[in-house]
Amino acid sequence: MSDATSLLFDLPGFRVVSCEEDDTGVRRVVVTQTADEHACPRCGVLVNGKPYDLRESRVKDLPMGHRRLEVIWRKRRYRCWEQRCPQRVFTERSAQVPPRCRLTARLRIRLEQAASRSARALSDVAAEYEVSWWSVHQALVVAAVGRAQLPLPPVRMLGLDETRARSLRWSWADGDGWRLSNPWMTSFVDLDLGRPGWLLGLVPGRSGAAVATWLAGQDPAWRAEIRVVALDPSAPFAAAVRRLLPQAVIVVDHWHLVRLANQAVTEVRQRVTREQLGRRGRRADPVWAHRRLLLAAGDRPGKHGLARLRDVLAVDDPTNEIGAAWGIKELLRQLLAAPTRHDARHRLFRFYEAVLAADMPETTRLAETISTWWPAIEAFLQLRITNARTEGSNRVIKQLKRVGCGYRNQANYERRIVLHVAAKNAA
Repeated sequence: MSDATSLLFDLPGFRVVSCEEDDTGVRRVVVTQTADEHACPRCGVLVNGKPYDLRESRVKDLPMGHRRLEVIWRKRRYRCWEQRCPQRVFTERSAQVPPRCRLTARLRIRLEQAASRSARALSDVAAEYEVSWWSVHQALVVAAVGRAQLPLPPVRMLGLDETRARSLRWSWADGDGWRLSNPWMTSFVDLDLGRPGWLLGLVPGRSGAAVATWLAGQDPAWRAEIRVVALDPSAPFAAAVRRLLPQAVIVVDHWHLVRLANQAVTEVRQRVTREQLGRRGRRADPVWAHRRLLLAAGDRPGKHGLARLRDVLAVDDPTNEIGAAWGIKELLRQLLAAPTRHDARHRLFRFYEAVLAADMPETTRLAETISTWWPAIEAFLQLRITNARTEGSNRVIKQLKRVGCGYRNQANYERRIVLHVAAKNAA
């Protein structure tokens, strides 16, 4: 066979001996190694010349063209002439196809890339390349192990957030009865916008102990470089960060504060409806039908939307409690958008004044949360660092969970998440 055929096939260390097509349309390519000398795997003595035997081995390689490809590796067997070596006969070896492997190295790399760069199911990738599910999974395991050995990049801004790893499940435990399984995982993300987002690590659980365990496992010099940590209003997370990252400034994500304000508006609406009507809201009730309008930002509905909101509150809010909760929510949004520290202090006073005037348990609880987290909120107003990139990694986690129809093996789940995020950022 000509050198052009070997160059076109392009399997490093091999040359094409023959290429033919059978009656079923399958292309059969026979290859052999280009090296004439081979070393004994036990003693390392080189042997050359005529081989002791030839054996053929089927090898799975990358597809070429639209026809099915069948690769046959014609292996040569040699005798080891070293008298003191117990290895009498050995077979030539190649880095492209290690011993006890049937897949070439470039096919294993392609399987890992196909599974990591897209949120496809492993069975889908295996069907495309006509290999088993275990082959794709093993390629992912090898890539994940190699990536875990890489040192973490220096980080100045760290983001923490939790996401549900699986759906709620009830299981029967002997002696304990029915038990609820509510698995979560916490992700650690680099928030530096000057470079691609980097998922630094994942840890099972959403407790302060889980965060402390992951941080304690990192190098002290790496932890000392962190200057800002963005997180949700979570007291266990904040306690773990203060203990292990005393030099870092904690910044609370403003989106979760607005969410708490919306939750307070919803609770007030539900309470007022039960007190006025003796039941929960229905479609015929204007305040229930326009419940999403209550949660929208005050500057988004426009003139007609605000007019509709005033009509709804005039009909279904005789005590003006829903309107007061909506106004407190808007004051909090204005507080979180304060351009200067002086404006923030002024808007904070107006927010507390409105909460005292409303005198409702839902808004009072919201004000207590703002008071507790005010140093972290003030740091956000100064630095404007959010946890949006961490929330984006949570979206990827949920997408992979849907593709896998849920993962029972936590290690497999974490491998797919880390490799997928790394592949998307490298693209």
